[in-house]
Amino acid sequence: MSLSGKQLVVGLTGGVSCYKVPNLVRLLYKDGASVQVIMTDAATKFITPLTLESVSQRPVAVRMFPEDEYVATRHIDYSDWAELIIIAPATANFMGKIATGISDDLLTTVVTAHRNPILIAPAMNPGMWENPVTQKNYNYLKELGHKFVDPAAGEMACDHEGVGRMAEPEEIFEAIKAFLLPVKKKTLSGKKVLITAGPTREKIDAVRFISNYSSGKMGYALAEAAIELGAETTLISGPSALAPPPVARFISIESTEQLYQAVSKEFANTDCLIMAAAPSDFKPETEYSDKIKRNGGSLNLTFEPTVDILKSLSNGKRKNQLVIGFALETSDAIANATKKLSDKNLDAIVVNKVSTNTGFNSDTNQVTLILRDGEPIEFPLLTKSETSIKLLEVLAPLI
Repeated sequence: MSLSGKQLVVGLTGGVSCYKVPNLVRLLYKDGASVQVIMTDAATKFITPLTLESVSQRPVAVRMFPEDEYVATRHIDYSDWAELIIIAPATANFMGKIATGISDDLLTTVVTAHRNPILIAPAMNPGMWENPVTQKNYNYLKELGHKFVDPAAGEMACDHEGVGRMAEPEEIFEAIKAFLLPVKKKTLSGKKVLITAGPTREKIDAVRFISNYSSGKMGYALAEAAIELGAETTLISGPSALAPPPVARFISIESTEQLYQAVSKEFANTDCLIMAAAPSDFKPETEYSDKIKRNGGSLNLTFEPTVDILKSLSNGKRKNQLVIGFALETSDAIANATKKLSDKNLDAIVVNKVSTNTGFNSDTNQVTLILRDGEPIEFPLLTKSETSIKLLEVLAPLI
């Protein structure tokens, strides 16, 4: 469902992440929403109001009392007009203000006058995010009913690394849709779904490992979709910078063997296993306890296969238990995935090719669902959240 006809206020506060917001406003506008942008004075130091006017097709509001304009009650007008107020980016300073009721500019006044929860996407230096006062304000605002799109981990403009990067526009867009649009039918109510996500790491020595580029985004999105459709959801994840969704159980693993052990333990008590993780196919034959030193010459390592988790479990599945695999391919995607479906005795497989807009670390995906009995179902390029919902809606009757 689209945001057609929805009335949204997007507020920007002073942070480098302001550069991401035109993309968010553009997504909202293209989806049919009316967007009123309000900026603090500090936000205008990072991006011009003209840029936001261009993508929102509305004048941007900045000052509480601009000259030559009727503004007597416009803070109330904006507050009443908005079905949802989104603050992106939200600085530590702004979160502190609204947590204590300070209303000293147009945006804080509009938020204070608004009677409903708002959606907040924080962005700041990791030290500022971890500051006990910021965390106190964050938790207090959640207690008041406000919703957050939590910041992600990564490299910051200040060259520090840690949690503090504002969520990507596509993720905030999905959070807005989830906030405003009707809840999906609970088509998986009463079912237990087990989902795996992220990469695995196979140790070489005390400080090195081999892995892959998987971020866990697809698996985490599937877990959120399963929750939305009413399933009791367990998520087993390899190393990921993502915050775990509110699943019934979250299990963290590192190696492929650990993933196998965790999935095996949970498998008997599940109606559907979705293996969206990207486990390593090989591991070093020898794991060195000390760091391997440079000796001036080449280093030769021998690798051996890891356990084939899907094949091992699917061959022992019970009647009416669904096992779904994923296949990320660089060529002959459908043919390779169909072979994998047969070789591993799967009920369905989700296949996508590596490209600029799909695959590891991307926020979007374009997949084909291949069922054991039936024609392949092609999905358009969608966000991973949208892809996940659509996949589970198709699979729900089978589950």
